[in-house]
Amino acid sequence: MNKNDLLCVYFHQRDNRVDGSIYKNTQCDFAYNSNHMEGSKLTEDQTRMIYERNKISGSGISIDDITETKNHFIAFDFILDTVDNPLTNEYLCHLHGIVKANTKQATDPMYAVGGYKKYENTIGDVITTSPDKVIKDMETLLDRYEHNIRHDLKDIIDFHFHFETIHPFSDGNGRVGRLIMFKECLRHDVIPFIITDDKRDFYIRGLRNYPQEKGWLTDTCLYAQDIFIAKYIPLAQSYLDAM
Repeated sequence: MNKNDLLCVYFHQRDNRVDGSIYKNTQCDFAYNSNHMEGSKLTEDQTRMIYERNKISGSGISIDDITETKNHFIAFDFILDTVDNPLTNEYLCHLHGIVKANTKQATDPMYAVGGYKKYENTIGDVITTSPDKVIKDMETLLDRYEHNIRHDLKDIIDFHFHFETIHPFSDGNGRVGRLIMFKECLRHDVIPFIITDDKRDFYIRGLRNYPQEKGWLTDTCLYAQDIFIAKYIPLAQSYLDAM
């Protein structure tokens, strides 16, 4: 199954509101795992309830967790609709604005939602690019990446590592970065994947050790790709054949 086939299934199921679709399941799977990796307390069932019914049950639920789940659904549609767009500073900032829209951070100018960071941040004990160098470093990264017409999985993973190391936003870097990986896989006819929360430690270890050993992050992504293939591709092919 190629990029156009998978996109065709996603668009047809989305536009026709097909129940039990791989489009809906990908939306819920991706939003739950990517947000949960960043601290969301919503369960998989609650994520699905928000998607299906636009409501939720339970106590002690953060409004921002709900908002960021809805935002992720919108962001996923955005990357599908713009899958062939080149990566630019403007594109990445717009995607960040979607991911963080209507959150508490969106009302605080210090977080610069929809723009690059204004103050230093870290990934654990790793120092990231300083705010005054973010635009230059991002332009260098984007120019180098977009210089090549085609990319394979290793190129996409390499871009992801450098993006996360720059850490251009005050918050939401992981979610934006993983959405971009999904988009770029589709753009370059690579089977996409979702890093699941149960593999978070392996994913973080892979990012931390990437300069010395690229295999750890690559293997984590390849494992996620294998899961995506087994879970979604047969269903997508069956739907495509029936169209």
